[in-house]
Amino acid sequence: MPTPPPVPAPPPAIAPLLPPVHEVDLMTQAGSALFGAQWKTREAKIIVVPAIPDAMPEFTTTYDIDPHAGENGFDDTAWPIIPPTELGAKRGGGRVSFIWFRTRITIPARVGAFDPAGAKAVLALSIDDYAEVWVNGVMPRAAGRPSPATIQGFNMPNRVVLSDAVTPGDVFQIAVFGINGPISVAPPNTVWFREARVEFFR
Repeated sequence: MPTPPPVPAPPPAIAPLLPPVHEVDLMTQAGSALFGAQWKTREAKIIVVPAIPDAMPEFTTTYDIDPHAGENGFDDTAWPIIPPTELGAKRGGGRVSFIWFRTRITIPARVGAFDPAGAKAVLALSIDDYAEVWVNGVMPRAAGRPSPATIQGFNMPNRVVLSDAVTPGDVFQIAVFGINGPISVAPPNTVWFREARVEFFR
């Protein structure tokens, strides 16, 4: 019997295009406090590492980033805490520059008069210039499919579905990898948040 082809990975969930029924600005003290969000940040460095086993013979080393702060169980306890109002501060030294941002978001029982139970929750953010978004240790993606957690384009927003139906008390560990770009241009600007929101849909 011939070997069946591999089952393609399911495409990541896509956020609705309709306006949300409720949204919260995470770049405000009150907005982040609603979700118990405590933002932390650290620069990522480019380091030299051994080449992969099947690299061409002339390649004995290659490059990686440090730290890999999106992965499950990553310890950020030593990272500096920044207030949400400083997410828009320009970080890094410019040129080829990478900045990690991490926080934990807990869905509250109420968001003002809004009851989030059963709503679709979307993390909507825009990083100058590119971003990759990890949720609970995973960057949701599928080759050849729309993958909102990956780079969306120059200064384009990422809108990542956290859950199709949240329950108060649900916790999402968020790690955002901010990237200065275009990378091959190595611009003299820095990395910062343009926006960060949680959107709810019914």
